[in-house]
Order: sequence, then C-alpha cells, then structure tokens
Amino acid sequence: MNQPSSTELADSFRRYFTLVPALDDALRRETYRIRHDVYCHDLGWEPPRADELETDDYDRHSLPCLMRAAQTGTRVGCLRLVLCPPEEPLRPLPMERTCAHTLDHALIERFEPDRRRIAEVSRLAVTRDYRRRKGEADKPIALEQSDFGEGAQQRFPFIPVGLYLSAFALAAQLDLSYLLVLTEPRLARHLGRIGLDIHQIGEPVEHRGVRIPSIMDTRATIANLHPLTHRLWDQIHDDIAAAFAAAGSAALP
Repeated sequence: MNQPSSTELADSFRRYFTLVPALDDALRRETYRIRHDVYCHDLGWEPPRADELETDDYDRHSLPCLMRAAQTGTRVGCLRLVLCPPEEPLRPLPMERTCAHTLDHALIERFEPDRRRIAEVSRLAVTRDYRRRKGEADKPIALEQSDFGEGAQQRFPFIPVGLYLSAFALAAQLDLSYLLVLTEPRLARHLGRIGLDIHQIGEPVEHRGVRIPSIMDTRATIANLHPLTHRLWDQIHDDIAAAFAAAGSAALP
C-alpha cells in the first residue's frame, strides 16, 4: 500500500471530522459533556455531576476545542488550553500544581519569561465510541506504535493528531509561545514522531498512572511538522482562524 499524500490525508480527515474552537457557551457545554462521559463515567477519575457537565475552576480562563463527526455532528473528542489569567499571571497552571515538587520552574522561565504567552493542553478526551481498540478503554485518548504501521497495516491516527494540531492552531490565534502538557511517557514519544517539539521539564509523577511533564514550542512545532501532516495542519489552522474571525474578540476567554 502506498503512503497517502499530505493532500489525501487532509481530504480524508475533512470527510470524517470537523474541529471548532468553543467560542460560545453552547459549544463549551458540549466539551464539558464529553469530559463528563469520559472522566466521570468511563474512567471514574472525577465524581459524576447531576448536570452531566465536568468542569473546574480552570475553565474560567480556558479555551476549549471540540471535534465532531463530519457527517452526523456526533461529539468525538475535545481538549482545552488553560491560559494564565492576565490579572493573575503567576497563578499555577494545572500541571504546575500536580508536578509542584518535580517540575523545573526555572527551565520554564528560561523558555518563556512572559507567563501570558504560556498555556497548558488539558482535559483531552475522546468519547467511548471512538475508543474501541484494544487498550483504549481505560485512557481518555490514545496514540500507539501501531498507528504508524507500514504496508497493508498503514493507518493514520486522525483523532489524537487532529486534536493536538488544534491545540497549536488555538495557540497560533492567541500568540502563545509554549504549551505545557502532562502525558504518558509513550504518548510523549509518539507526539515527537509527528513533529511536536516536546521537551521533558521534570521527573515523572504518579497522576492517574505515570505521567511526564513536558513543554512544547509552538513555532518550532508548526515549522517542523512531519511532511505528511502539512496539508492537515493548514486545513485545521485555517478552519480555526475562520471561526475566530467570525466570532470576534468578545468570544475569547
């Protein structure tokens, strides 16, 4: 089987999925429902809520993104960028609390001293209907070695890659320099395979399993994405930029 071209990959993604920044309350609630289904019902990581919306204090200064099925509009997945509040830029981001004793804060400051240009990729979640493969049921999102198979077993991990690329598209709109992320060690390695400029900035911690705190350079990532994802990146970036333009600055957190 020949490897698909960058354009063919982007066209395939558009046939199956759409990504939209959650710039209004209705879209935000859709992401909170996904999180409730995954984090509260499926994984039991958070207590169920009567309103079936999983939220926390960070949502007040976060920007979510929603993935839907292109043909049906069914909810597929979501993530959010947790921003540093402009009125309180030194307030710790979620990872900075979780990894308080292992994180190299001086290294973060060397990467980017302006806290307003740092955010954290958080609350990634994929609905159970799209987590049917072996080993995925107990994870909110998965990216495996087999996703980069060869020959007749070739496939592309549209959902996790699309969601992570949407985080960088959001970062581009907000002029963010760096993104923090707390991931499984294996996921961090696989993200590097698609060109994400990811660097470990602390020792592993126990947080719903072993997790590694990392930082990702937005500009370096965008400049050095795997060639296969170039058209997919352009498509996701342009769709999210168009949504921002249509919504105007009043919709931003």
